[in-house]
Formats: sequence, structure tokens, C-alpha cells
Amino acid sequence: MPDTDTPPVDLEANEPRRFSVPLTALPDRLDKVLAHLMPQHSRSRLQTWIEGGHVRVDGTLGHVRTRVGPGAHILVWPQQAPEDLAFIPEAVDFEVVAESPDWIVVNKPAGLVTHPGAGNWHGTLLNGLLHRYPELAHVARAGIVHRLDKDTSGLLVVARTETAQTNLVRQLQARTVKREYRALVRGTLTGDGVVRAPIGRDPRVPVRMTADRPVAPKVAITHYTVLTCGQVQGQAVTEVMCRLETGRTHQIRVHMALLHHPLVGDGLYGGPGLLGASRQMLHARALSFQDPCTEEWQSFSAELPDDFQRIRSQITWG
Repeated sequence: MPDTDTPPVDLEANEPRRFSVPLTALPDRLDKVLAHLMPQHSRSRLQTWIEGGHVRVDGTLGHVRTRVGPGAHILVWPQQAPEDLAFIPEAVDFEVVAESPDWIVVNKPAGLVTHPGAGNWHGTLLNGLLHRYPELAHVARAGIVHRLDKDTSGLLVVARTETAQTNLVRQLQARTVKREYRALVRGTLTGDGVVRAPIGRDPRVPVRMTADRPVAPKVAITHYTVLTCGQVQGQAVTEVMCRLETGRTHQIRVHMALLHHPLVGDGLYGGPGLLGASRQMLHARALSFQDPCTEEWQSFSAELPDDFQRIRSQITWG
């Protein structure tokens, strides 16, 4: 961007902050100088503002490595962080299975992020919920009670009121919400069972969870039932039904890998990419909970999505 260009200014905050570098300061990089002048902001955020053309030094667009000396005049146009803009309504495609004045049951497609977060500030299920149900702007997290991984498909419940959200969260904490998943795993898994292994962040790989010396582990319990076994591309595959007693991040994926039966398509945990699987073969197939208002039991199911059925149909079962 040429130095004569006008920096892209946020129209809602178009007054720049003005700074003069103290005469006693030593010359340093622009990002480091700003870190001293604006300590309330992280260095990475300041670098983003600089790279975006929102900082000028003595009338010239600054760069991260621009040397700034004593007496320099700096103009900064502060920008909102991505997370500040995350909770906005957006048209997002997802299926509503059922709804009441107190809750919504959604069949989330694979590839859709449930809640905004680092690297995914827009186009999430939360954004879509705010677009379709504007009243959710008055409920924490737009009513989201529990989450599914981006590449896990299936059912989850959303609260439409704060009272319903509190009730559903308490049901989850009491482990009375029933969540049943269908999964394809590598190898021949024999017999039914339960995995009781606390899960926490993997200290070696931040994007992974682990049951092997995890950071801040939490109780995690997964019940599994073998449905059928088969063969494909010279490898054994087992179809499993998993029932969550707890709901930790990546719980089924971690527990199946712990049994040496990682999910098909789950490269993060060592699962094979059979038949072109582009995501872990995991689907939240059934969901049951007590209606927060009527106290009646509500039960729902969702058929396996097309990609799951396509891969399943190519396996020789039995």
C-alpha cells in the first residue's frame, strides 16, 4: 500500500489515538514502541493493526519493523478484535429437527463450526442461529448448551431462553441428557465396554486432547457397543455406537484412539483415511433430554449423513 494512501479506518471509531515517543526513549521497532505506549493491547493485536494500515509514523504508513526514534509522532486507529465482531447474525445453512418456545434441536452438518473461536470468527452455527432466531441475542452464547466438533455431524440442543439454558446445562452436569453417536473405527473391536480415562489438553500438541498425561484433566466416560465388523481396502473396520456419560472435547475420538481403534478419517488421532474420508466418521445420531418447561422427555434422531453412508456402503460387513 503506498504511503500516500488513506488507512482503512473503522467508521465507528475514526478518531485516531495520538502519541509522541518520549525524548528519552531508545530507537526501536514500531510494534515494540506501541507495546509500551498501549500496554492494554497484545503485541500480536498491535502488529495486526500495523499490517492493516492503521498506524502512521510522522505521517507515513508504518510497518512492524519500522524504526521509531525519540520524538516521533504516531497515529493509531484502534480496530475491533475479530471476537468483538463474532456475535453477529449471518445466513448459515443448517437443519432444524424440532423446536419449542424453550429449545431448538439442530442437525449440524459436518464442516460447520458450532461457536466462534480462533480462526473461525464468522460463519458458525451461532451466527446462523442469531440470523434465524434474533431473540437468541438475549441468551448467553446464543443459547448454545453443548458443542460438536467442526467435522462431527449430528444433533445438539439450543436453549431459547436463559431459564431453559440453565435447566439444560444442569441436566448435562447431572449426566441425564442422553447422547448417542455412530462411529466407524479402525480394526476389529470385540465386545462392548466403557472407557473411563480423564481427558485434558495434550502438552505436546496444543490442538489435540489426550488421556496420556493431560494438562488439567477432567473426568471422561464413554460407553461403546459394537454393531458390526467389516473389511475394506485390506483393513478391518468396526461400526460402533458410543454413548457419552460426560462431554469432553474430542472425547470419543480420544477414547477410541486410546483403545487403538481410532476413527476412520481422523488424522489428528491416527485414524486411516479410508475410501477418501475427509473427516472423522462420527455422527451424533440420537439425543434425549427433559423439556425444561413441561418436564416431558424429548427424544430425537438424525439419519447418517450422505458422506457417512457412502463410505459405509463400500465396506463389506459381516
